[in-house]
Amino acid sequence: MSLSEIALLLGLNLLLITVVMTLLTRLAVRWGDVSFIDGVWPLGMLMLALVTFPRTEGDPVRKGLILWLVAIWAIRLGWHLLKRWREHGADRRYTAILDDQAKKGWSFRRTAFLFVFLPQGALAWLNSLPAQLGQVAYSPPIGWIGWTGAAIVVIGIAFESIGDAQLAAFRKDSANRGKVLDTGLWRYTRHPNYFGDACVWWGLWLIAAETGWIGVASIVGPIFLTYTLTKWSGIGITERAIHTTRPGYADYVRRTSAFIPWPPKKA
Repeated sequence: MSLSEIALLLGLNLLLITVVMTLLTRLAVRWGDVSFIDGVWPLGMLMLALVTFPRTEGDPVRKGLILWLVAIWAIRLGWHLLKRWREHGADRRYTAILDDQAKKGWSFRRTAFLFVFLPQGALAWLNSLPAQLGQVAYSPPIGWIGWTGAAIVVIGIAFESIGDAQLAAFRKDSANRGKVLDTGLWRYTRHPNYFGDACVWWGLWLIAAETGWIGVASIVGPIFLTYTLTKWSGIGITERAIHTTRPGYADYVRRTSAFIPWPPKKA
């Protein structure tokens, strides 16, 4: 594909995700809640990978591998987050955004679109660049770099899935109310789900990067995702809320790695 064709591909994908987010805003207005966006977000990235598939001429093995890996990750995570939303209701993060803008006279629809759905659509497009650009080039055929990336993706999916399952089981036990989960994967990182997410998209980037400079350029996706998880809306927001509800969390923070799994520090 020529550069102009690739630019058109990405532009149409951005337009598509924007239209989808516009429609989801209307649904949020009807329901009076925007929190379901967390579960829809990974599915949006899968949609971008899917619509890219028939419009590119890359190596069929690489394209199929990318598509299957993204599908497994997105469906598992999307189902988990939508289920959590149905069980626990509106997310306090989004409620705070809506309340703050309502005080300024903004409507629910305007705030939901400009502060939630539109940014999430742009982030989905940006973060999923490896799944889009990794399907463009035909040669070289997938080799050891690509298969190494696939292995990292599988590790990331497993890490995230196990971490989510351990947290869900911990929360189901009423005896753990107010306590800190510091066993299993949570003994080695305070956010195994975030680490798993990062592994998935860095692995997909390796698969894409094997195709040449177009694939390498998609590195902006995993870089921004990692920044988001560690510095912007991930660890920081999550931990500020936890500190106020779990007295033992400060000690857990002191001895446990924030992101990359590492043996805990000794007391």
